[in-house]
Amino acid sequence: MKVAFCGNDNTSAYNVSAGVLKNVCFVDALNLVPHVFLLFITFPILFIGWGSQSSKVQIHHNTWLHFPGHNLRWILTFTLLFVHVCEIAEGIVSDTRMNSHHLHLFLPAMMGFVAATTAIVYYHNIETSNFPKLLLALFLYWIMAFVTKTIKLIRYCEDGVPLSQLRFCITGIMVILYGLLMAVEINVIRVRKYVFFMNPQKVKPPEDLQDLGVRFLQPFVNLLSKATYWWMNPLIISAHKKPIDLKAIGKLPIAMRALTNYVCLKEAYEEQKKKVANQPNRIPSIWLAMYRAFGRPILLSSTFRYLADLLGFAGPLCISGIVRSFQNTNQNYTTSAKDPSNPYLSSQDFFRNVYVLPVLLFLALILQRTFLQASYYVTIETGINLRGALLAMIYNKILRLSTSNLSMGEMTLGQINNLVAIETNQLMWFLFLCPNLWAMPVQIIMGVILLYYLLKESALVGAAVIVLLAPIQYFIATKLAEAQKSTLDYSTERLKKTNEILKGIKLLKLYAWEHIFCTSVEETRTKELKSLKTFALYTSLSIFMNAAIPIAAVLATFVTYEYTNDTTLQPAQAFASLSLFHILVTPLFLLSTVVRFAVKAIISVQKLNEFLLSDEIGEDNWRSAESSVTYESCKKHTGLYTKAINRKHPLRHQLNTYEQSSGRHPRPLEIDDTAIQVTNGYFSWGSGLATLSNINIKIPTGQMTMIVGQVGCGKSSLLLAILGEMQTLEGKVHWNNRNRYSVAYAAQKPWLLNATVEENIIFGSPFNKQRYKAVTDACSLQPDIDLLPFGDQTEIGERGINLSGGQRQRICVARALYQNTNMVFLDDPFSALDIHLSDHLMQEGILKFLQEDKRTLVLVTHKLQYLPHADWIIAMKDGYVLREGTLKDIQTKDVELYEHWKTLMNRQDQELEKDMETDQTTLERKTLRRAMYPRESKAQLEDEDEEEEEEEEDDDNMSTVMRLRTKMPWKTCWRYLTSGGFFLLFLMIFSKLLKHSVIVAIDYWLARWTSRDNETKASDSTDQKQSYHVAVFSVLCGAGIILCLITSLTVEWMGLTAAKNLHHNLLNKIILGPIRFFDTTPLGLILNRFSADTNIIDQHIPPTLESLTRSTLLCLSAIGMISYATPWFLVTLVPLGVAFYFIQKYFRVASKDLQELDDSTQLPLLCHFSETAEGLTTIRAFRHEARFKQHMLELTDTNNIAYLFLSAANRWLEVRTDYLGACIVLTAAVTSIIYEPDSGFLGLGLLYALTITNYLNWVVRNLADLEVQMGAVKKVNSFLTMESENYEGTMDPSQVPKDWPQEGEIKIENLCVRYENNLKPVLKHVKAYIKPGQKVGICGRTGSGKSSLSLAFFRMVDIFDGRIVIDGIDICKLPLHTLRSRLSIILQDPILFSGSIRFNLDPECKCTDDRLWEALEIAQLKNMVKSLPGGLDAVVTEGGENFSVGQRQLFCLARAFVRKSSILIMDEATASIDMATENILQKVVMTAFVDRTVVTIAHRVHTILTADMVIVMKRGNILENDTPENLLSQEDSIFASFVRADM
Repeated sequence: MKVAFCGNDNTSAYNVSAGVLKNVCFVDALNLVPHVFLLFITFPILFIGWGSQSSKVQIHHNTWLHFPGHNLRWILTFTLLFVHVCEIAEGIVSDTRMNSHHLHLFLPAMMGFVAATTAIVYYHNIETSNFPKLLLALFLYWIMAFVTKTIKLIRYCEDGVPLSQLRFCITGIMVILYGLLMAVEINVIRVRKYVFFMNPQKVKPPEDLQDLGVRFLQPFVNLLSKATYWWMNPLIISAHKKPIDLKAIGKLPIAMRALTNYVCLKEAYEEQKKKVANQPNRIPSIWLAMYRAFGRPILLSSTFRYLADLLGFAGPLCISGIVRSFQNTNQNYTTSAKDPSNPYLSSQDFFRNVYVLPVLLFLALILQRTFLQASYYVTIETGINLRGALLAMIYNKILRLSTSNLSMGEMTLGQINNLVAIETNQLMWFLFLCPNLWAMPVQIIMGVILLYYLLKESALVGAAVIVLLAPIQYFIATKLAEAQKSTLDYSTERLKKTNEILKGIKLLKLYAWEHIFCTSVEETRTKELKSLKTFALYTSLSIFMNAAIPIAAVLATFVTYEYTNDTTLQPAQAFASLSLFHILVTPLFLLSTVVRFAVKAIISVQKLNEFLLSDEIGEDNWRSAESSVTYESCKKHTGLYTKAINRKHPLRHQLNTYEQSSGRHPRPLEIDDTAIQVTNGYFSWGSGLATLSNINIKIPTGQMTMIVGQVGCGKSSLLLAILGEMQTLEGKVHWNNRNRYSVAYAAQKPWLLNATVEENIIFGSPFNKQRYKAVTDACSLQPDIDLLPFGDQTEIGERGINLSGGQRQRICVARALYQNTNMVFLDDPFSALDIHLSDHLMQEGILKFLQEDKRTLVLVTHKLQYLPHADWIIAMKDGYVLREGTLKDIQTKDVELYEHWKTLMNRQDQELEKDMETDQTTLERKTLRRAMYPRESKAQLEDEDEEEEEEEEDDDNMSTVMRLRTKMPWKTCWRYLTSGGFFLLFLMIFSKLLKHSVIVAIDYWLARWTSRDNETKASDSTDQKQSYHVAVFSVLCGAGIILCLITSLTVEWMGLTAAKNLHHNLLNKIILGPIRFFDTTPLGLILNRFSADTNIIDQHIPPTLESLTRSTLLCLSAIGMISYATPWFLVTLVPLGVAFYFIQKYFRVASKDLQELDDSTQLPLLCHFSETAEGLTTIRAFRHEARFKQHMLELTDTNNIAYLFLSAANRWLEVRTDYLGACIVLTAAVTSIIYEPDSGFLGLGLLYALTITNYLNWVVRNLADLEVQMGAVKKVNSFLTMESENYEGTMDPSQVPKDWPQEGEIKIENLCVRYENNLKPVLKHVKAYIKPGQKVGICGRTGSGKSSLSLAFFRMVDIFDGRIVIDGIDICKLPLHTLRSRLSIILQDPILFSGSIRFNLDPECKCTDDRLWEALEIAQLKNMVKSLPGGLDAVVTEGGENFSVGQRQLFCLARAFVRKSSILIMDEATASIDMATENILQKVVMTAFVDRTVVTIAHRVHTILTADMVIVMKRGNILENDTPENLLSQEDSIFASFVRADM
């Protein structure tokens, strides 16, 4: 057939006698002109101009700014492209009806398509380079295209072409589109004035884009990039080369920052407050405030959602249409005859064409998915914004909470933490699911209407099945929540027990009690597993319902249809309705979740409202003056968001300038004599009863005022009242103006930030080296700082290193001294310090440092010996001021009080002398050293390892690392699966495969059943056939439903067994591990395995695994089914498979990084909240609210940006997998039409192709989740490979005499000991002999090997040479348990476990009560225990906190006595106790243990002067070994020098 533009079957085609415009062919040719014109102009500009320019000028972001009408232009252009596609299709279909090819029918349309594409590319390039003059070309193109199309339209009108003809409609739509595009172009000229105007408008890009730190470009890119998340590509691909960090994700755009949203929400909330101000019983509505602030994006998201849902119904309708038209073409083989006389095509004819519907379906799917993802994105962004705003609101409220609220327990820290961690997230999640609330009903109603249209009444039966089963879903969902709560309670209890075990592991091992405590944890774990079983059962029921409901509905519908209707079921009906049922189930399944979240959100809002309306601190005039500054300055200082980029430098550099505005006035020169005056003050803690009454005091400027009095007489309250923390009932606190903004305060209970030591002391002031050094010396902090692993850059606080009370208090005092303020308030700074430190602090810090600066000091103290230093004294009693004045005044006016003080001072002096001997500070430092050094050595080891590794990696290039990052941890997966047992694993795989085979069989049978010859129901044979079909179908459906239940149960069951086994193995492995492991592994790390990792293994892996296997098998069975129906499909599958592989590969790596960032940025935020609530008084006294707000906003934004990127990455993936799914549908439809299978199988193939689109992204998401979760299994496994202690001895326990060791004779022969076989020996060839019953003292400097020797008796360390023989038995031959259970030890740190006193003395329950009372009497605790409620069964709290340190040590002594062992070892047992307790201990050892062998490792030498023998050690060797008398008589003996030093 020849080709010609106007066709060569018509001689009059080129005839223009009737007028040029009367010739249709010529009008079509005219339409080509604008397109050719545009291509001619733009191509050179695009290729030459941009090619050279983009290489020279690197544009910062891929969009500088949008021209006016940007989004409208993109939408119109896309519509134009769609209409062009229709025009091309219409032309080609019309052309097939002609005798020869008429190019004019479709060639102009093709050129138009090319031109429209070029137009949008050209526009995008002009926009990014901000060069609007070149838009003139487009302007001309739109005008020409508009004119030529209008001519064509007029020509059709003149010819009388009816509206029903498709070509007429298309031309009309195009005229409108070109007209609108022309209008958009005119609008750009009007606004930007780039041509025809004298002065063009200068435009700057948005503020965010000028800041190079903003990397989140979603709001700034063009529409196409917005819809497909194209701008995410560089980030996701770069994740392969190096991990994504906070620097890579940059900062939040201004509109999404917490501050911006806070201001919106706050304004809306204040408005609500004003509305209800004069109605006392109504409370302001947070809901309305949230709607005011965030209503618009929610409406936008809902619109997108509606569009997506409506487009979703295109799937079933197109399936029905394609199968129908396919059946028709098959039945009437004669296609419509060629009719050259009528070149026009009606719309019906067009849609009847088999190839048109698949293309339409493809486009509908693409659009539907784009809208759906857009809706998700908008809700998530709004949810994140809302959370940021709520957090800022809560934080602001915390800063203004009245102190009485916190101290009287009306608002506990726990509640505040819940508000932050739980309630705000509940509201955020509710927002995410919000659009579902109103989109679902519409979806359900539409679905039911369409089903009714397809299947008449029988559709209602299926819909009824679904609706009736929905409440069960809700019931299951509520049960799930209950089960989860009880699981949480048990796991908290289990963690508490595990924590105790780990803290006291040394003691447990030395006493051989591991198994007792292990069993107790296992008991709790059993309870936890029981509630986990309930949880698993409901989870699997929920999964089962989700899978079984559609099967049941389909069964009910089709069987009803078969028996009530005369006509047989058609494939078009069957598969369209199947598809509809799939659509219907999702909203119903989600509905229960959404309703549950809605209920939770309502409760959360109530809690939030209660909190926001709770009492605030009194608004004094000085407070309100300051608060106006804070937010204004925050707004001005948007440059403060340096957090994400520069994390090394503390914020103080930027904040200095900004703090000045908060009224840090420079020091005044002239001095007013009174700094503060309180007149007639009555103050209360919020109960209305005055805690302090009739207070009239003045505090002199520049002098030291001391407040003294008994415990509980209101000294601290007085300070807080002055600071404005208490409620003022009457009276006034008058401040000297300059002082109010200039206060430093150290609270009685020390409060530290989670920050470095330096940051804690500086507390936001500028760093001054000399001042800093002076302060640390005055507080004697330097020695403590030297012990810390990174000096004063070590993190301390909740998540950092635990310091002792004294160390914490000294840091707080240092903070108060360092601040350059006029006033310093110190609340009992000496309480946790020993006498040396107190004196040093008084002399250096207070008298020297503060007085030199002429600062006003108010000091609360119990140490009366410092009274002579005071310039002014306030004596308190029972909440009122007893006396006020100088010490001289009091001496003359109140002799009695002065005498009382004198006697107290003398008593304190005597205590001092006693105290001089116990040196608490060295002790604290010792504890710190012990805590640090094992860790530090480990850190060094790790650092060395890392350096080596890094060197190796560099040789290897980054490729291997990247390979590891992209590889799934298959080995770990296999370990996890097998830890559940092979039988369960086999059962799971088998039932899964069987279930999916049955589900495929159901659909296959449906295809066969509906594809049979469409005979009328007349003969009996058809009746038999019908019942046969129905019977098989029912059996298959029943089997499918049962299998659904079985598979969901086996997966959960397997997960539980795996969790049970992993935890059991982990616990046993750790409890039996060598002591060295606990010295080198931080406690938090081990606890993490039992908390976070176990939780993931318990609750998160099973559902992920279930979902992953389900979606993978669904996709595979779908591909199999399509290939079975049309083998050609396999060919097209290859490119799609490759694309899918790369998408998932890149996504998994990026998703893992972003998830880690989200997790790691969440913790500091939560900590900052709890920290602020704890340190409220301090923050407010310092007036540092603004700085803390700023920090909170930064932390919130950092967390939000990580979460935002994570959700954008999820959208990136889903858009891509959805488009792939759409391609699969298109190829499946086209190949099956070419291949011409049965119409039933055609429907089946299309149905399956549609399900693939839903499940593809789940495969990748679940893979990524599983990869992250397998990390937990990997971590647990890494502990399982650890070496255990060797518990087996060479002797059988039965061979050991029952009463061994009877005598207590010890021979140490050539003993060599080391901690691990790769470390140096700590004891070298030690020889000693200890007679039965002897009292031996061992002394030596730190690190001389004293403690190692005591551990050697218990084989806690590796004895690699020599031996210890006790009563004739070599201890290396004994089983460990036997050895340790026959010896006793008292450790330096007294350890008690939570439980009863009886449990602490005798956890094995072997002893009678008399024996226990006897032990308590010996330890001089009997009377104290008798006075407790319950006696021996009195409660001991965690760590024995309800007893003093001395009492705890005496309990340990009683514990050692209860175990009737003839050998007792005391490892520096008196180190951490006071003199009185120590004397008791010494006495007991001499009397109660007269006949036992006692080995004392001495902390202070004078404790072993009475011993029978003294051993002096140095560097693992014994230097001296003799009686103390002999050693003291030798002048040059080391022992003598020790004693002299100790005197």
